[in-house]
Amino acid sequence: MLLTLASGALFFPGLFALSTWALRRSRPGWTDNDCLTVGTRLVSSVQAVLATWAGLIIIGSCSDVVTDRHWLAREYVWFLIPYMIYDCYAMYLCEWCRTRDQKLRRATIFRNFLIENRLMVTHHAVILFVLVPVSQLKQQHTLLYKVNGILTLTTFLFCRILLFPYMYWSYGQYKGISILRVPFNIPMHCNVANAILISPQLYWFSLLCKKAARLFDTAKAKKNG
Repeated sequence: MLLTLASGALFFPGLFALSTWALRRSRPGWTDNDCLTVGTRLVSSVQAVLATWAGLIIIGSCSDVVTDRHWLAREYVWFLIPYMIYDCYAMYLCEWCRTRDQKLRRATIFRNFLIENRLMVTHHAVILFVLVPVSQLKQQHTLLYKVNGILTLTTFLFCRILLFPYMYWSYGQYKGISILRVPFNIPMHCNVANAILISPQLYWFSLLCKKAARLFDTAKAKKNG
């Protein structure tokens, strides 16, 4: 745990420092803000690739992705904690570098940073202070965990699945036709692409539903017992 935490604390800031240093040397015409912004995005891309790679390993190693456990799922959470802290600082550093010529007070810069990046900061804070404790301390029986699960199901349903019929409905409203006629009035490759995109969403939603059902069944059995 501590080794993984230390590895993340060295890896992400180190990669950021190395990338910005390399950009300054290879792109002398770039401003400091350009180098910091690109360096930040490079580190974020690396983290996204690592997270995807870890997810594929976990899924490929588990026969039942709902109940099985893999050591990498636990360890990557510890590796992710330093990234969330680093990323908040890196975003603030970019904001400070972008506005330093305006001679603003640091308190003003920090307030502007929180306002302009409120969604990302909230995202990182929720992961650090809610999801990490829940996943590490095995708080699946708590009310917070259950509320989080319901919110996850709801947002996944509306943002990942119902988005597709809504797009068809919106197009039907624009063309003045029924939603049932929309698939026959758009290019076939659009229907094929949407089908390919929604298929994994339906699969993941079914897994989330199974996980939620099992969680509440377990809680009900313990209550009755």
